[in-house]
Amino acid sequence: ELGWISKVHVNRPAVVRHAERIKKWRTVKGNWQAAWLLKAVTCIDLTTLSGDDTPSNVHRLCFKAKHPIREDLLKALDMHDKGITVGAVCVYPTRVTDAVNALKAAGCNIPVASVAAGFPSGQTPLETKLAEIKLAVEYGAREIDIVISRSLVLTGQWEGLYEEIRQCREACGEAHMKTILATGELGSLANVYKASMIAMMAGSDFIKTSTGKEVENATFPVGVVMMRAIKEFYWQTGNKVVGFKPAGGIRTAKDAITWLMLVKEELGVEWLTPELFRLGASSLLEDIEKQIFYHVTGSYPLQYDLAMA
Repeated sequence: ELGWISKVHVNRPAVVRHAERIKKWRTVKGNWQAAWLLKAVTCIDLTTLSGDDTPSNVHRLCFKAKHPIREDLLKALDMHDKGITVGAVCVYPTRVTDAVNALKAAGCNIPVASVAAGFPSGQTPLETKLAEIKLAVEYGAREIDIVISRSLVLTGQWEGLYEEIRQCREACGEAHMKTILATGELGSLANVYKASMIAMMAGSDFIKTSTGKEVENATFPVGVVMMRAIKEFYWQTGNKVVGFKPAGGIRTAKDAITWLMLVKEELGVEWLTPELFRLGASSLLEDIEKQIFYHVTGSYPLQYDLAMA
């Protein structure tokens, strides 16, 4: 539907003003804050994407994924029997088998997500991207985070972008596909909106802001534009099937709550589930657990009080 794409206009000053207001929102306190933070935990894609990843640190990550908050803290909140885990564990394709085996040994059903398709640059031939996706699925990944070729957006090759994402979606098979737009490298908010629409038309289950490796990652202006695109897609198609995932630079509990509130305001409470909203983060869980520790005990934890995330 190139007609949608040709008519796109984004009022950048209005979006920026709206984003500035978002930053000034007052955060919730007390039990309400604890409840929002536990909701955020269930939506985290707990991630390790380092060149020095090994089976041992992936196993540790998977244990933390199953036990994201200390058991005694959950008991104090009367949430110990609610089965709170993170939304997924995200790793490189070569570490998928390690994660699958670790989660299976832990007796939990947390999905393993794998980045693929030339992550993070996208500067890989399409054939190689498709082969990498298929291998990740074969290794046991139930979610695939692909990255688009930014050059197709910057040169206005919308049909080419659609075809690339469509083939990636086909390669994913039964696995859910999150399409990373790398918004910090798309040049304009209009391009962010157009790329979001193309990704949804091509069958993406999620649209995601960033790889976390760009200079500029998840920002509120970009989040607003992408969520408005999701809303428009829903209005046009009647399909409430596309989720949203901000990623990169989300490190504090306050950041997490602000993103949750923004999703609630723009898309509605029905999007505040792991099926339609994820937070891509590697260090966020640590700060959330610290804030919950403070809420329960009245003091911040010492370095040895909490397990490494």
